[in-house]
Amino acid sequence: MSANTIKKAKALAKDGVVKIEDDLYQIKSSSDPTKSYFVTSETCECEGFKNFYKFHHGKGLKANCSHLEAVRIFKEMHKKPEPKKGK
Repeated sequence: MSANTIKKAKALAKDGVVKIEDDLYQIKSSSDPTKSYFVTSETCECEGFKNFYKFHHGKGLKANCSHLEAVRIFKEMHKKPEPKKGK
């Protein structure tokens, strides 16, 4: 993943992710403020995600985009700390 994609994902995670339900998020488009995409932990509606396999077909890579990465970052930022186990 490019440094630019990660930079976009971090910005989106801070201010562009809305949790709809357990594994469904709505994320703002980083290039068009009038658009947003529905994203799960595995898929995204954006063109970049849809076109990923066209450009990387057969290379064993898993599709990714800034929106999918933003969900991963968002989940890390909002992860509940695990309770400490007694000794």
